[in-house]
Amino acid sequence: MASPSSLKSRNYRFNIFSSFHGPDVRKSFLSHLRKQFNYNGITMFDDQGIERSETIAPSLIQAIRESRILIVILSTNYASSSWCLNELVEIMECKKVMGQIVMTIFYGVDPTHVRKQIGDFGKAFSETCSRNTDVEMRKWSKALTDVSNILGEHLLNWDNEANMIEKVAGDVSRKLNATPSRDFADMVGLEEHLKKIEFLLHLNHDDGAMIVGICGPAGIGKTTIARALHSLLSSSFQLSCFMENLRGSYNSGLDEYGLKLCLQQQLLSKILNQNGMRVYHLGAIHERLCDRKVLIILDDVNDLKQLEALADETRWFGPGSRIIVTTEDQELLQQHGINNTYQVGFPSKEISLKILCRYAFRQSFPHHGFKELALRLTKLCGNLPLGLRVVGSSLRGKKEEEWEEVMCRLETILDHRDIEEVLRVGYESLHENEKSLFLHIAVFFNHKDGDIVNAMLAETNLDIKHGLRILVNKSLIYISTKREIVMHKLLQQVGRQVIHRQEPWKRQILIDAHEICDVLENDTGNRAVSGISFDTSGIAEVIISDRALRRMSNLRFLSVYKTRYNGNDRVHIPEEIEFPPRLRLLHWEAYPKKSLPLRFCLENLVELYMRDSQLEKLWEGAQPLTNLKKMDFSSSRKLKELPDLSNATNLKRLQLNGCTSLVEIPSTIANLHKLEDLVMNSCVNLEVVPTHINLASLERIYMIGCSRLRTFPDMSTNISQLLMSETAVEKVPASIRLWSRLSYVDIRGSGNLKTLTHFPESLWSLDLSYTDIEKIPYCIKRIHHLQSLEVTGCRKLASLPELPSSLRLLMAEDCKSLENVTSPLRTPNAKLNFTNCFKLGGESRRVIIQSLFLYEFVCLPGREMPPEFNHQARGNSLTIINEKDCSFSGSSKFKVCVMISPNHHHHTKENRELRLKYGIIGKSGYRYPIFIVHPRESPGIRTDHLCIFHCDFPGEEILLDVGSKILFEFSSRYCEIIECGVRILTKDEEGSNNNRSNKYRLDQVSEDKDNWSYEFEPGESILDKVSDEEEDNVEGKEHTNCWSWLFACFNLFHIGCLGWGTKR
Repeated sequence: MASPSSLKSRNYRFNIFSSFHGPDVRKSFLSHLRKQFNYNGITMFDDQGIERSETIAPSLIQAIRESRILIVILSTNYASSSWCLNELVEIMECKKVMGQIVMTIFYGVDPTHVRKQIGDFGKAFSETCSRNTDVEMRKWSKALTDVSNILGEHLLNWDNEANMIEKVAGDVSRKLNATPSRDFADMVGLEEHLKKIEFLLHLNHDDGAMIVGICGPAGIGKTTIARALHSLLSSSFQLSCFMENLRGSYNSGLDEYGLKLCLQQQLLSKILNQNGMRVYHLGAIHERLCDRKVLIILDDVNDLKQLEALADETRWFGPGSRIIVTTEDQELLQQHGINNTYQVGFPSKEISLKILCRYAFRQSFPHHGFKELALRLTKLCGNLPLGLRVVGSSLRGKKEEEWEEVMCRLETILDHRDIEEVLRVGYESLHENEKSLFLHIAVFFNHKDGDIVNAMLAETNLDIKHGLRILVNKSLIYISTKREIVMHKLLQQVGRQVIHRQEPWKRQILIDAHEICDVLENDTGNRAVSGISFDTSGIAEVIISDRALRRMSNLRFLSVYKTRYNGNDRVHIPEEIEFPPRLRLLHWEAYPKKSLPLRFCLENLVELYMRDSQLEKLWEGAQPLTNLKKMDFSSSRKLKELPDLSNATNLKRLQLNGCTSLVEIPSTIANLHKLEDLVMNSCVNLEVVPTHINLASLERIYMIGCSRLRTFPDMSTNISQLLMSETAVEKVPASIRLWSRLSYVDIRGSGNLKTLTHFPESLWSLDLSYTDIEKIPYCIKRIHHLQSLEVTGCRKLASLPELPSSLRLLMAEDCKSLENVTSPLRTPNAKLNFTNCFKLGGESRRVIIQSLFLYEFVCLPGREMPPEFNHQARGNSLTIINEKDCSFSGSSKFKVCVMISPNHHHHTKENRELRLKYGIIGKSGYRYPIFIVHPRESPGIRTDHLCIFHCDFPGEEILLDVGSKILFEFSSRYCEIIECGVRILTKDEEGSNNNRSNKYRLDQVSEDKDNWSYEFEPGESILDKVSDEEEDNVEGKEHTNCWSWLFACFNLFHIGCLGWGTKR
């Protein structure tokens, strides 16, 4: 974990600035590096628009100084450019003066040649110097010497460029993690919180997943702490995600099962970076994440069912995973079995004063003459961080008299703990226009995209840009990294409270359901009303009058929704309802009519959200839709057709999930030149989509479950994600090779797909599972960024060609025709799964086994233990007796092979972990603690298989004398352990795994070795003392009381020391 003190670092504009010689690397190495950075979420300065000259441009100097990490790519002709050399001088100066990080990449050039300016590099340097002064030459020479002394990556040391790029990106991520931005710099006291939570997280233990709760009242800082943890820790995990704003997510109009599916879908889409991902059952998280080390933060949980949906059991997640839950409800955590919690308490008087001063005076102490005022105000705010921030921000720059005025008002409040009254100070400090903007965000636009909000409010009298800046400065909102406008729920309540206190005839926004019913039924609305937010959950019935909406001619925002599901729709609207012409937001869930009104003016509409509607059609002909940016008709199961969209030229997202009656997407979609997302999952009757059009902005297409769709959507060459599993597509067009940004393709379950010919070299992940393909094109070896290939269930696939060395995961389960695997992967840390591939040829098996020390995990059919495992035993346990004095430490590794057979008494997928326990007993009787690893979920085998995986000894050095014993025991509830084998790797064999980035660690249970003893009566078995159903049928080469002692130690300390393997 990064040092919390590093939170005070500078605020940089870019993550990366790269210095390079364009003709050498721009279109090759640099383009791939930039793509990897984009994939990892790393921002890199782009100099495309800057004109090159002899002197370095001021804009480049500024970019260098505003970048956290400076990467110098030294190539043969780098020194031929005075531009590059001047960049380098500035970079080295920034390193010296500002402490910025400099990284080096030697691309086809020897570091010594750079250091001494010799060879071809030296010749280029001499030619450049001949055109410049001696002063410049000396300056450049020193910079080259200095930069060449920085240890970096050398291309000649790598077998391929892709692996080096991945390593560089990983290094950059880790360095960024160690130098976080100023996002949390104003969080006084954060460092102490992080230290305490770090202790609870046991980050050095990777033997199981763990759930930790963060609990405390609203406004105390739980979300800020969780965001800081995510920022600091995410690079240490394979996958991570921050699930924000979960409060209320359980009241969105679906039944319990549907809502749990929806939550799992949201989590998997976010953590796997696959928007629009479809989930079919509640075991999806377990299936996808059980062997991944993940960091998941579930923020603001307020319903037990949310936890049941997203983190019901720790075994859903891979070893070392951490799930952090923030909530106001301590009892909720206890109900879920989470006892490992951190209570965020109110800060001390001293810390509270610092928080107030940080926002009021931009320093940690009061200005002269304000100390007593600040102390009184701190007490009035109840030491609540959110209140201190809001009130402090509202008084920044104010005079003492204004402070006194605010405090007098607060002191009149009967209950000083009424935080909403405290926070109202921030609202009252605003001008009228800013107050109006605050109320609109509180009711309609919280967590909305900033561009959408700007468009929504474009025709009001509000200065949106200035107003948002004021609200940010006063700590009333913040802008997220996704450019969403976010307001704390307590401040939302302040906004609603303000509206409730307004005189009814003055209200611009209506939020009270009973008042809205009166307005809609009795035509009591007026021109002052600009927005209606109508929660229909608590009403018996409402019959909307013909003229109700017509009277509110200034109505711009109409939102009709349910926060509680009751199964009934009791909103009745007239046949000819008239929506006001100035309407910009129409959000109406479960709209009851078959079509929109004929006289509906769409000219000003920005967002049309009508999920779960009864609509069959929308409107006739072409309509003025130039302001429309987002349309969502998900789950409108009766919608049969889309209208003419030719004028929706600013539409960015079109969402049609679950429109099961929709047959065709109109050709007018070709005019949607700003469309970025086309989401049409589960449109089971969709047959026709336009092809041979090029929507340059279209990046993501989701057509999962469009089971009648036979046409491949050839719509854009700029698509990055294409998800169309379970369709009837028969072929992929050759033009796909030109889609240079395509990184993720999922055609899983498209049973009609038989052939493939081309794919672009930009691919990262390809899923062809459960298709009828018979062969993979040979060109796949040229896809140098491909990391994941899944062909599970491809029954006709007979062979696999040579695969790219970048591949990390090959899933080929149940490929019953697969016989030949050409040149299996030579990639360190790769996972290969050939479960139930019964025709796999002897030569392919031999080559795989020969490379087994290279892989992290291998599974394939087999009944013969490879001879490479020189310690073997029948059954599920073995003991290695040490024959000479030696030592083991964290650098010592071993390889394990387990022969497993299906247990026909267990047909469920539950409890399928394959487990290993390990311990050491010295000759003198000295007993070392127990270690445990859960390598992965066992595969669904149908006959005997070999599972091979890699482990490490514990980090602490262990000395073994002659006669010491190393004991191993394997277990699985769903399969039988037939035979097991272990090989302790030599130094040379360890070298083949030196680049492992995610190995399985066996971490120590207890550091108190002197207390690992247990007393027995003569002849008594420890299994009689400690009951554990997993310890049955223990057999092996040497089974003594030592083995029994091993089980005893594990069981006695499991709860106390390995409790993070279960919910606590």
